[in-house]
Parts: sequence; C-alpha cells; structure tokens
Amino acid sequence: MKCDKCKSSIKEGEELELHGQFLCEDCCMDALSPTRICDPWAVHSAKLFTEHNVGSFELTKTQQEILDILKDTEGVPLDNLAQRLKIKLSDLEREVAALRHMEKVRGGLRSGTKIICLW
Repeated sequence: MKCDKCKSSIKEGEELELHGQFLCEDCCMDALSPTRICDPWAVHSAKLFTEHNVGSFELTKTQQEILDILKDTEGVPLDNLAQRLKIKLSDLEREVAALRHMEKVRGGLRSGTKIICLW
C-alpha cells in the first residue's frame, strides 16, 4: 500500500486512516500536529527561558546548517533550502519553526518570492 499524501510504501497493517485517506505515520503526524511557525506563545516562552537561564537552547546540526546557509545567501526560499539540506519540506518547516521561535530566522519577500532569512 502507498501513502495517499507522500506516495511512500506502507507495510501491511501500518497504514493510518485520517479523513478518508490512508497515510504513513509521518504524514499522519504532520496532519494531526501541523507546524506553527508564527506562534506568539512559543516566542514568549523562548524569551522567558533565555532571560531566566532555564535550560539551554542548543541548536541541532540541521538548525546550524540552516543558519550557515542563510548567512551565506542572505535568505532563500523554503523549498530551495530543503533541497540544499536534502530533507523533506515538512522536516525543514519544523526546524525553521523552532528557529523562528528563538528569533534566529524570519520570513521575508524578495522580488515577490517568500524567503527565509536571518533575524
């Protein structure tokens, strides 16, 4: 069986049905828990944690690679960034959301195209 969304193969009995579609686990998680890049509460929480030194914000390898690419390019479209990193767009969106909440990246427009750039 194939996932109705990403078309990847699903082992028999591992398919998940959601709103009449048969999905793989990853696509089902994306559908049930969509990424929220603009989340004022997440930004507020990140600021509070930083101000009060609660925990630490260590970047993942992928997050650091994103920042390095954005530093070199001064911003790129999200799909271009996913291709450069060789990761799925949905995985990139989650990484970018975390960086956005830490106010390390933001969205912008360049020649009418949406881009991700450094804060």
